[in-house]
Amino acid sequence: MKKQIVQIVAVLLCLWGVVLPARGQITLVEDSRPVSRIVLQQDTETSRQAASLLQDFIRRISQATLPITTGKSVRAGDVVIREDTSGSIGEDGFRIHTADQQLFISGGPGKGSIYGVVTLLEQYLGVSYYAANACTYPSLKTVQLPQIERTEVPAFRYRQTWSYGNEDPVYKLWFRLEEPNEMFIDNMWVHTFNRILPASVFGKEHPEYYSFINGERRPGDNSQWCLTNPEVFEVVASRLDSIFKAHPDMKMISISQNDGNNTNCRCPACREVDEYEGSPSGNFIRFLNKLAERFPDKEFSTLAYLFTMQPPKHVKPLKNVNIMLCDIDCKREVPLTDNESGQVFVKALEGWSRISDNIFVWDYGINFDNIVSPFPNFHILQPNIQLFKKNHVTMHFSQVNGIRGGDFSEMRAYMIAKLMWNPELDTDSLMQTFMKGYYGAAAPYLYQYQKIMQGALLASGQPLWIYDSPISHKNGILRPALLKTYNALFDKAEAAVSADTVLLNRVRLSRLPLQYSELELARTDIHSDKTAVQELLNLFEERTAGLGVTSLNERNNRPDDYCRLYRQRFLPQKEQSKAAGARVTWIKPPHERYRALADTALTDGLYGGTTYVESWVGWEGADAAFVLDLGEEKTFTRIETDFLHQLGAWILLPAGGTYSVSSDNKEFRLFGSFKFDEDRDVQVKFVKGEVTAEQPVTARYIKVEVKGIGLCPTWHYGVGYPAWFFMDEVNVY
Repeated sequence: MKKQIVQIVAVLLCLWGVVLPARGQITLVEDSRPVSRIVLQQDTETSRQAASLLQDFIRRISQATLPITTGKSVRAGDVVIREDTSGSIGEDGFRIHTADQQLFISGGPGKGSIYGVVTLLEQYLGVSYYAANACTYPSLKTVQLPQIERTEVPAFRYRQTWSYGNEDPVYKLWFRLEEPNEMFIDNMWVHTFNRILPASVFGKEHPEYYSFINGERRPGDNSQWCLTNPEVFEVVASRLDSIFKAHPDMKMISISQNDGNNTNCRCPACREVDEYEGSPSGNFIRFLNKLAERFPDKEFSTLAYLFTMQPPKHVKPLKNVNIMLCDIDCKREVPLTDNESGQVFVKALEGWSRISDNIFVWDYGINFDNIVSPFPNFHILQPNIQLFKKNHVTMHFSQVNGIRGGDFSEMRAYMIAKLMWNPELDTDSLMQTFMKGYYGAAAPYLYQYQKIMQGALLASGQPLWIYDSPISHKNGILRPALLKTYNALFDKAEAAVSADTVLLNRVRLSRLPLQYSELELARTDIHSDKTAVQELLNLFEERTAGLGVTSLNERNNRPDDYCRLYRQRFLPQKEQSKAAGARVTWIKPPHERYRALADTALTDGLYGGTTYVESWVGWEGADAAFVLDLGEEKTFTRIETDFLHQLGAWILLPAGGTYSVSSDNKEFRLFGSFKFDEDRDVQVKFVKGEVTAEQPVTARYIKVEVKGIGLCPTWHYGVGYPAWFFMDEVNVY
């Protein structure tokens, strides 16, 4: 009977226009007036940030400002932010729940309460964040919350990308990202050997502190330490003690090898350890374990990178030794488990996971040499992240983007951030959600573009890697029929949002990698339509400037410089080289890897670009010498050879060279010589070895002799190892 009466009353109230509040429902704002408070139970920086974030978005949604207060006293309708001290919630985790007409956001260690607020806004209040300064939210006069019970803990305790949107302070918080300076003492998080023990300070008096390579000690900015030298350990420990005292509130530091491959010490003592452990990593882990024992309250991170990637056979890292494992040499067209290079890494990952539960994976989803070019790897993001989680990885840096204008940078950062928090999310849903929110009506066309390119990549069998060139894909994802399809889709995408400047610019920014690729392909095709290429180049220059793209690669080569050099190097010149098509006879041939290309590459009229993997001819630690046969006697006054400067790939300028001429290929007379100064600039450059005669010279044969520098200098990544030099066109005018 009582139940019937309650039902009748409820019906009558509804008929009178009165709606009973849903069970557990909490009203924050009513008719644009705040009716709730944000209560901080602990007045900490994290709690204040969480409260400020919630207050800000409630104001955006409703125009009402919820007051923020501190203390234990709460009342019905309050939002209570508190830090959980029970240990029941993991690092950066949170619990959101309603009880007694109040909403509680309990944060675990770290930034849990902030991330709880983000989830509340995103999952229950309709706020969507896509990229820096790109978010949407509803407009409501009344803001209510349903009954909630939700607990989340991230898959990784540390999550990092390059895409922080520094001009937008909310971005990093929203995507639950961190930066090295928040975790690592004095921002020492990678390649720290030279910061801790500078060769410029210790190298001259103590060369024995540094690597023994190719018969001698080689102190230098990128040399490693002699880790079996007990004096090195004591000096390093003493310097670390000072660093720790200067930063008493921080715990983690990286003690990690300098950049460069195979530069570890090969002295007898170090070699003995390497052989016993089966990997140079054994020496590093032994050294780190000693530091971990000396400073048990600190956490030491070290690289498993290039020559230290594979784990040791015997020694095991202590619990406070963190292994930063890098998959830099792996191809990216399929998941790491599915190609040979990836399987080598997976073997290393599984080996480390058997001896450590404290692993940091540094993953690469970027083309360092051509960042503004297509990089269709979205299909491998989830399986790789799931692989890391399965193998005890607790910290993850996905090195993506970093430069505005990279291939779908905003979407890649969005998807990776979501997957680093929860690797089980549906990736296709993430992609479509992002595209609809970020590109609006253009989304269906860009989704088709991504899916077609992904399929073309897998069908082509062509690897995708971090030093890639669009030229490598000219018969695959960038073949003419596909380029036509891609451009048709982008034309439709631009037309769909032509009335909205913000959306149109987003589409045009995402089109730049395709346009850059077309320019790169055109410069390798002597039959390309030069007028159309010039128009595309002008458009690319205009768009990169207008859309704020300042660099094309890791070495900060600017788009305007690229366009200027393109006009000089790749578009038709007024004067044709008299060496065009000349036959080459080798005296000191190039590295065998480049010999098939070398017979024609130096005189085919096509210049190499910023990536050494196409058109360039290389010598490693050696000199070059060859004779050009012009086919008949010709008169000229200038000879020039094109050289590549790309320090990151161990490609340095040679010392210099000499040109000699002959009419019979027997007796040669000196035409002139050139020299290069040492260049430590990290930018990729094209440098000419040029000689001009005072009077015209007539000859049929030209001998070109180039003197390399031999070994990489002490300041370079390849200290003690052979330096490369690369040349392309030899022109005669």
